[in-house]
Amino acid sequence: MVSIAIVRSEFNEGITARMLGAARDYAKKHGIKVVAEVSVPGAFEIPVAAKKLLEREDVEGVATVGAVIRGETMHDEVIGHAVATALLRLSLKYGKPVGLGIIGPGATPGQADRRAEEYAIRSVSAVVRMLRELGRI
Repeated sequence: MVSIAIVRSEFNEGITARMLGAARDYAKKHGIKVVAEVSVPGAFEIPVAAKKLLEREDVEGVATVGAVIRGETMHDEVIGHAVATALLRLSLKYGKPVGLGIIGPGATPGQADRRAEEYAIRSVSAVVRMLRELGRI
């Protein structure tokens, strides 16, 4: 059985709570064991939690979920790019897959709402597919 962890951003709670539920449901439906769940204040904090989880022997990969909504400034772009880069580096450092289920940058609230479940499922699925590709399952 594949063992993963999920990290969820609490910011944009209405969207990310649904994302967490979709990620859990997908994992359960496909026989994937979720050994840990961590909630962090915002997307910027996701890499710190992911790092701690990737260090665990019982975690084969980490699925992330969050929503970075476009605002009046370029803050969403800065956060989105920084988080994606940090997660990629962690995946390479630990040799374990990290699923990027973070909506944005540039997403409107409506776009994020419509994509919530899809992005969460893709995040979990990406971890499992990469584990297969790496010959770990």
